[in-house]
Formats: sequence, structure tokens, C-alpha cells
Amino acid sequence: MVSERFESARNFVNKLWNAARFVLMNLDGYQPQAVDISDLPLEDRWLLSRLSTVTREVTNAIEHYRFAEASRTLYDFAWDEFCSFYAEMAKPRFEDPASRPVAQRVMANVLDALLRLLHPMMPFITEEVWQLLGQVAPQRGLSELEAPSASLVIASWPTPDLEHQDAQLEEQFARFQGVLGALREIRSRQGIAPKEPIEFRVKCDAESVALLQPMQRYFSSMARASGSDWGDDVTPPPTHAKVTVQEMDVFVDLQDFLDID
Repeated sequence: MVSERFESARNFVNKLWNAARFVLMNLDGYQPQAVDISDLPLEDRWLLSRLSTVTREVTNAIEHYRFAEASRTLYDFAWDEFCSFYAEMAKPRFEDPASRPVAQRVMANVLDALLRLLHPMMPFITEEVWQLLGQVAPQRGLSELEAPSASLVIASWPTPDLEHQDAQLEEQFARFQGVLGALREIRSRQGIAPKEPIEFRVKCDAESVALLQPMQRYFSSMARASGSDWGDDVTPPPTHAKVTVQEMDVFVDLQDFLDID
């Protein structure tokens, strides 16, 4: 039997397995300890908010027998937000002795919850990762520490933590992800090497400006990009590439990458 669904599922299992390996490799020296949520970096608070939102949506979908909806929600969260996005943001923190312990605790806690949510759909790979996680992080939790069950199949179902939810923070990162994706698309389309710094402008409304401007350091660290102008009166550079995303026009200045003459 040949089906794109088999291909998609296989790729997802590989993605989850590789992300789990990344987490496990970076849990060396893990020390369980409660953390103050309000003191966490922005990306940690965003991830915990998204986890709470996804937990609520998946639980509701399963309780109403919408299994395809539950699977799709988990697929998108695990692939796009946890594996591809947050793991990339966390890499520098794992290399910094000062920020490493908190990053380890958040990552172990989120992987724990994600495995519980995915277990009904993919029991075997999640059980294997659960056992491996238990070896390096025998106690997990953010506000209260607890020892996980011996097997994932008898672990309790996660519950959404409403204190972690922040709708504005989730919207802020959604806009950021949109612009980041546009910048990467332009890099790929124009053949600009990832190490080359780029300058960009975003034509958007005032609400988007307020959400995007505080994310400048993330644009720098994840895309080697600096925003030079934001707002609804932005004009594109004379030589530019453009991508429209979420009703925002993203312009990348190409003057350093084109031989005009």
C-alpha cells in the first residue's frame, strides 16, 4: 500500500524522535526544581501558554470523538511550534550555564505533557521516549515536582493550566512566526546565505507594530535580520523582495545582494 498519509506519519515520527533525542542529549546534569513562571523568558511563557491551549483543545476534541481534529492539533503543535520553533530558540540557552537549568526544566516538562497527549494516537514511540525521559529526568514539574508513572499507558491525562494562558503572547508569537517565515522564504528565493545579515521593513497596522517590535532580538538570533521600519506608512526599498503574510507586507532590502549596474 502506498499513501501520502503513511509518508506524512513516518516523517512526523522521525521529527518527534529527533526532537526527543535533542531534549535528552541536553538534559545532562538535569536538576529538578520548581520555577517561577513570571520570571521565565518570553519564549518559555509562550510555549507554556500554547501547551495549555492545545491541551484544552485536544481534550475537548477527544471527549466529542473528533479524533482527526485532535490529531491535527497535536501534529501542528508538535511539529511547527515545539520541534521546529521552540527547540531552535532554546539551543543557545542550553549552551549557557546560567540559563541551561531553567531551559532543561521547561523542556522536560513540555515533552512530558506532549507525550501524554500523543500517546492515544501513537502509543509505541511515545512509550519508548517516556522510558528514556524517566532515566534522565526522574522528577518533573514546574510548580510542583512529581515522579512520573512507571509506564506512560497508566500516566494521568494532562490538564490545561489556565494560569499559563496568555492570548496576547500567543498572538505576538504568531505574528512573529509569520514574518520569520517570510524572511526565510525570501532568503531561499533570492539565494541569500543564512549567515548573511539582512535588513527588512514591515508594512502593517499599529497593533502588529506593538507586537512585533519587541521581538527584534529574536529576529536577530533566528534570522540574522534587523527591522528598520514598521507601520502602515512604510515604503519599500528601491530594490527589494516582498512576501505578504497575515495582512502584513514584508520587504527585504536587496541592495547588498544585487549588482545594479
